Amino acid sequence: MKNILIYLLFLFTFNSANAQFLKELYKDFFKYGTVYAAGNISNSIEEIEPTYFVRTNPNGNLYDIPVVEDNTPQYPFDYRYGFGIRKLARFDYERKPRNYYDGTEDQLVFTAPSSAVVGLEYQFHFEKERWIGREFTNYRYFLKHTGKNHILKVESREVGKINLNYNSAEARLRLPIGKKFSVSGGAIVRGHDRAYGYNPIEIWLNETDENGNAINPWYSLGYTYGYTDHLTGYDENTDGTIDYYDWIWKNENGDIVAYTDESFRENIFNQLINKYNQEMWDLLDPWVEVAPIVGFDFYHYKNNFWLHAYGNYILPYHNYLKGDESFSYLNRNNWGQGGLKQDSKPEQWKDYSAGVSFGWKLNNHLGVFAEGEYAKMWDSKLFQTTFGLNYTFK
Repeated sequence: MKNILIYLLFLFTFNSANAQFLKELYKDFFKYGTVYAAGNISNSIEEIEPTYFVRTNPNGNLYDIPVVEDNTPQYPFDYRYGFGIRKLARFDYERKPRNYYDGTEDQLVFTAPSSAVVGLEYQFHFEKERWIGREFTNYRYFLKHTGKNHILKVESREVGKINLNYNSAEARLRLPIGKKFSVSGGAIVRGHDRAYGYNPIEIWLNETDENGNAINPWYSLGYTYGYTDHLTGYDENTDGTIDYYDWIWKNENGDIVAYTDESFRENIFNQLINKYNQEMWDLLDPWVEVAPIVGFDFYHYKNNFWLHAYGNYILPYHNYLKGDESFSYLNRNNWGQGGLKQDSKPEQWKDYSAGVSFGWKLNNHLGVFAEGEYAKMWDSKLFQTTFGLNYTFK
């Protein structure tokens, strides 16, 4: 009997604790959250004017009436569909754009250090997109907790059509100064796949031997991809005398692709550069680096006037936790003839972002507004602005 009572007491305590945990979980995570699924379909871009080309009639010869072919690019319709769950607070001057969410909303909670509320905010969004006939996968996983004296944030984002793949996690101490201003400082860990500052073809072409001579002449890249060349004499005047010599280039199937080195360099070599770079970049592992970060946030709101200004500054003390540091952004200016310069010192850099949102209702009729954001991350510089005025007739 005693054991039964102990078991029932344990079960009651466990269920009570479990119920309390689920209640707190709902309150912190699900309450005011929104689950959504949405998409859109639209016609794709169309060329302003159609384009055509002609080809020899297969039943005739070069001088018969040719066949005219429509060469205008035709793209299938664009679409986007996605789903997710979100709980993001809006600042007082931000308005819900529609009576529903579709995952495309962009709010300042993603970039401003502080948030409109204290507590947990998040968005977990995944989508598929087709744009101008190309298909992409996009996602944004965002988690942020703002307290009186701390800011914790984790984000992973991919936007396929602009080749953005970004991951970060940061922890900051936050110091409110009055009710409108706060400063924060801590550390941020960032990961990226793109090899910022590393140009493989430039390094390959600049590689030299001990005497300073080029090891890789530019045309030898063609040999790497199966192209061959042979010296040919040209008789321009058809008088039986060779006027000059140049190189005819053939592809791996034996088809002539260029009659001169100059033609090969202008039409084929430029394509091989991009192919070579992409193959070299694919051999590199992603990078992860950590650096100190500081920021500020000022927020004032009244019905007729508001000002929200913020900034983030990543200090030039970057340390790589993952990835080959030789090819990292620290050595972006250390490559020269022969490869990585001897005794070169890694070069630190500064990344930052800043934004402002301003609105002023001058009277019952006229109002002005302006919003803008500027950010620098590695080689990328991103900015956007919106400004204007509103006049309301009464």
